[in-house]
Amino acid sequence: MKAMEQTLARGQQIQDNCSAVVKKLRAILHSTEEQLRVNKKQALFLTQLAAKTLPKGLHCLPLRLSNEYYALSQSQQQFPNQDKLEDPKLYHYALFSDNILAAAVVVNSTMTHAKDPSNHVFHIVTDKLNYAAMRMWFLANQPGQGTIEVRNIEEFTWLNSSYSPALKQLESQSMIDYYFKTHRASSDSNLKYRNPKYLSILNHLRFYLPEVFPKLDKVLFLDDDVVVQKDLTPLWKIKLNGKVNGAVETCGENFHRFDRYLNFSNPLIAKNFDPHACGWAYGMNIFDLIEWRKQKITEIYHSWQKLNSDRLLWKLGTLPPGLITFWNKIFPLDRSWHILGLGYNPGVSHKDIERAAVVHYNGNLKPWLEIAIPKFRGYWSKFVDYDQAYLRDCNINP
Repeated sequence: MKAMEQTLARGQQIQDNCSAVVKKLRAILHSTEEQLRVNKKQALFLTQLAAKTLPKGLHCLPLRLSNEYYALSQSQQQFPNQDKLEDPKLYHYALFSDNILAAAVVVNSTMTHAKDPSNHVFHIVTDKLNYAAMRMWFLANQPGQGTIEVRNIEEFTWLNSSYSPALKQLESQSMIDYYFKTHRASSDSNLKYRNPKYLSILNHLRFYLPEVFPKLDKVLFLDDDVVVQKDLTPLWKIKLNGKVNGAVETCGENFHRFDRYLNFSNPLIAKNFDPHACGWAYGMNIFDLIEWRKQKITEIYHSWQKLNSDRLLWKLGTLPPGLITFWNKIFPLDRSWHILGLGYNPGVSHKDIERAAVVHYNGNLKPWLEIAIPKFRGYWSKFVDYDQAYLRDCNINP
């Protein structure tokens, strides 16, 4: 009996120890989960920070180019073939960017695949800070027989806060506070709100194409984070059948539908739009400017932008107001014209990339950044001449 009591006592002690171990393991698990949450948040913040930070080489490049540009005579600062800029029979591209290397890749890749380069005209609009550098780059690296125009957005005197509700809102202190007040860093679940691109009027210039190109009938809009892999001239021959915007629809996933971008708890949105409607991609769009003017698209954009002054209809970016502005005015292009995701999705298939006319590095992992997805970088970097003197001087390497 005594031996049995000792055995039972030892068993009870082991059971008590097991209970203590379970409690300890639960505490460790909770601590680990909390540390994981903190690390994930920190990783997201660092990724956003890396996406917004300009590498040293890309900071050096415009400084070198600007210095060279102002050393030129006035006649040397002019581009050839300026008589083609308003010819509606040619193929016109709109590119709004402050990134010289990215703009160079868009132009180089487009011209490489153009069957008749002399018919292609590139209209690049940049900001005051990068204007001289952008001009110098394309003066030194002209795209063969293609035509280049580089303009400063400040030349558009009509683009002011009294005309553009978006510009008026972007200049307001409340909007600046909303995006950049430091106390929001810990409270915002979505750090994308703090990206300075949302305060750039260059990002909203896409809604003013008829004003930018008053003599043109059609314009192909390209984002600066795309690479062209095929001849794009057939896009101008597509009949849009009264639609304004030829775009590739993005219905493959639920998050590409309207309810992802618009606030359907707001009755104004719920009344006018379908939450399950298919979204579409900005970045490679053929615009019929004749229909744009006829259907008063810019006025539609202005009216909705005014209604969103308190950011209750949508929060950020140009896609949500684009979805609203071009509601029922989209002509769906074949998906092979434009593939997205190379800036955030490592799962984009090699087959889809190879067959696409335009590949788009939308997302934070841009190909000119060190955080780019390595297996996708080559599609972009092959259109960069790293032996170019300016790139060598600024230590911009593959």
